[in-house]
Amino acid sequence: MRYIWQHISTITETYDGSLPLAHFLKNYFKQYPILGSRDRRILSAMAYSWYRSKKGLTRNEAGTEIEPLVKNCLSVCNVLLPSFPLDPTPPMAFDIEALFPYNIPHSKGISSHEWLQSMLSQPDLFIRVRKNKTKIIDLLRSQDIPFNFITDNCLSLPNGAKIDALLPPDSYVVQDASSQKTGDYFKPKKNEQWYDCCAGAGGKSLLLKDMEPGVRLIASDLRETILHNLRQRFKLYGHTLPETYATNVADKLQLEKALGGRKFDNIICDAPCSGSGTWARTPEQLYFFDPAVLDKFSALQKTIAVNAARYLKASGRLLYITCSVFEAENEQVVEEITGATGLTLVRSQLINGTGIHADSMYIAELVSEEFVWVHFKSSRFKQPF
Repeated sequence: MRYIWQHISTITETYDGSLPLAHFLKNYFKQYPILGSRDRRILSAMAYSWYRSKKGLTRNEAGTEIEPLVKNCLSVCNVLLPSFPLDPTPPMAFDIEALFPYNIPHSKGISSHEWLQSMLSQPDLFIRVRKNKTKIIDLLRSQDIPFNFITDNCLSLPNGAKIDALLPPDSYVVQDASSQKTGDYFKPKKNEQWYDCCAGAGGKSLLLKDMEPGVRLIASDLRETILHNLRQRFKLYGHTLPETYATNVADKLQLEKALGGRKFDNIICDAPCSGSGTWARTPEQLYFFDPAVLDKFSALQKTIAVNAARYLKASGRLLYITCSVFEAENEQVVEEITGATGLTLVRSQLINGTGIHADSMYIAELVSEEFVWVHFKSSRFKQPF
């Protein structure tokens, strides 16, 4: 156990947050092949618990009650590592507010406390069932893998559930429940022109095509490597490959070179952000967070959205999405977008996933004046939204 302690000490002393913790641990374990699978599991669990809880732990003479996650972590550490330095004698207290000691407003729909509470445990694994639902359920039950229905086609499973070799790969997509819920805003129609301007590996694009295979889709991202992943996923799920462009949407000239004079009915702008709605999965980002990055992200988000909006049809819609819970990346950016483009905010929502152990996301639907006129001119309401 002293050997394990030496390794966890080295990990916490040398890891600086510049890489995702999962990648750092993978590289670290390669350097020490003597570490068995059990050792790697223990070290991974300890490292993640460390970055979840370390900032909230303080010495307390009165012996204030410790949060359950921290208490469990300490008890495990004390059994495995008797010399672990966080021995709760003298008693230790846990101050959840100390995990994030910054006065940064949250979007409406989630409180700072419930968000911080969600940081103390790993979210569930969510899948979107595309087909063969009965077969998927039977296979999960055959292996005693517990699951819950969130919606008709969204299942939650324990994080780390071994489903890769169990379930038919084209029958489901791993996608967080809140990410799936953004599809409520899509409402695609056959032959519409759609542009996913920050597509990544294509989670939202695949959701769109599963909803309406007949849409005409263009997808772009800065990274050609991740667009390659997108194309591979489209092949797996039997969809016609979209046009893809490795381009920087924040650069007007690059975007114009890629898109020319094209115009779109709908644009999905899943903008780069702090990712604060997903930090329960990556607690190292909470631990190493620098508030200065918020100004950089919000400026980048506005630039990307405004540049993309130039390619909307006169009756088009822009769906602005982030996986952030911060007002500075959500409502404030939307206000700047509407001011710079003349688009109108129809509705917005902070999709709070904390109650189902999911991520949290923000989505806003922005439309042109012509869209408002065409869709609401017959409404009996003078102010339809």
